[in-house]
Amino acid sequence: MALLDPDRLFPVEERSRALARSLYDQVRDLPIISPHGHTDPRWFAENEPFPDPAQLFVTPDHYVFRMLCSQGIALTDLGVPRVDGGPTETDGRKIWRLFAENYHLFRGTPSRLWLDHSFQEVFGLTERLSAETADQYYDHIADCLSRPEFRPRALFERFGIEAISTTESALDDLRWHAMIQQSGWTGRVITAYRPDSVIDPEFEGFAQNIEKFGELTGCDTTTWEGYLEAHRVRRAFFKDHGATSSDHGHATARTADLPQDEAAALYARARAGQCTADEADAFRGHMLTEMARMSLDDGLVMQIHPGSFRNHSDAVMARHGRDKGFDIPTRTDYVRALKPLLDAVGMRPDLTVILFTLDETTYARELAPLAGVYPALKLGPAWWFFDSAEGMRRFRETTTETAGFYNTVGFNDDTRAFCSIPARHDVSRRVDCAYLATLVTTGRLSEDEAPEVAHDLAYRLAKQAYKL
Repeated sequence: MALLDPDRLFPVEERSRALARSLYDQVRDLPIISPHGHTDPRWFAENEPFPDPAQLFVTPDHYVFRMLCSQGIALTDLGVPRVDGGPTETDGRKIWRLFAENYHLFRGTPSRLWLDHSFQEVFGLTERLSAETADQYYDHIADCLSRPEFRPRALFERFGIEAISTTESALDDLRWHAMIQQSGWTGRVITAYRPDSVIDPEFEGFAQNIEKFGELTGCDTTTWEGYLEAHRVRRAFFKDHGATSSDHGHATARTADLPQDEAAALYARARAGQCTADEADAFRGHMLTEMARMSLDDGLVMQIHPGSFRNHSDAVMARHGRDKGFDIPTRTDYVRALKPLLDAVGMRPDLTVILFTLDETTYARELAPLAGVYPALKLGPAWWFFDSAEGMRRFRETTTETAGFYNTVGFNDDTRAFCSIPARHDVSRRVDCAYLATLVTTGRLSEDEAPEVAHDLAYRLAKQAYKL
């Protein structure tokens, strides 16, 4: 018995379902463009076997372990590392059994679709994961992982990935990307410039990060001019390692365009650790505008990911560090917050700013109208908590009427879980084809136009927007 319904996510009404199925058949095997994500470049550089099923599916994936945590399961019992190097579970089979015993928790979630897709399509498993099948699953997947055809580069090629972007801190030495480039392998794995650690005065160790930033670039980051030059130098270094985009994960969408003397004074306070919370937000906001101006010079596409209260649990942050499932969406203003940046560069058609949100209430009221008029602005896909069939459908329903399809940028999977990449793209392609089929059957889109739009949403728009 298959884990997956072949008509999953398609409309119930038969004519729409048949059309959705036909559109999907035309795009299902298109190459994958994965322009934003968090897979580890070391996997592709060293091309070593994945250690075990738990370290492939459970330990690195906050979508998985946050659900288990919500039911009182300790992150240490799932092998999630501690910042102090303290003990965590290292027995992969024990972690896997705990995961399997609690697999029912994922019923109805997007994670269940992604996991079942990976189990069936990547590993050929068709019996549902449970406490009873845990060891069977573990042994089968472990055996597969020992084979050459399941190493990272082989899976990359099997998944049909044309290009994938990882995301690295501005302070990263990009050694793994350099190793990939020098290896002779033709898989396209590129980086993206993520400067939060040297832009956010509230980032832990900000002053030390700025000092290291200066050492890496040879710029005098004790001065405002030297600090900006360090960003230019680092952005050029990232471009040399394939980067086509920068990525900015700020708590708010606030932007600013301060006079240079005011920005310099604010930077001095930030470096000295003397910023108030409002001043830190103002500095982040001004730096978004500075990053946009640098994008006009060097061509990097700019991604802004605002609206997350990151690391909400102080205890988990202290014990396990960042990105451990405790980032929570917040209300976000865009119309007023983005105005300084848009006043400065929003009318430039040679700039691409891709805006993401975790606040769905802003789609129709703010985001689609903004992207529907400013040449520089594009809408990123439904993301993170809304990277789901319902979230993707709502995104199309609330943005298409104002921004159309061509002020959006297709799909990105934004994942650390490598085997979920084809699953996530499959969900996106199915949802978009279902939406297009509904437009056709309700007389809002011609049937001969739908295949071209489906192709654009699945492939061309992401490739074009991210310059891939």
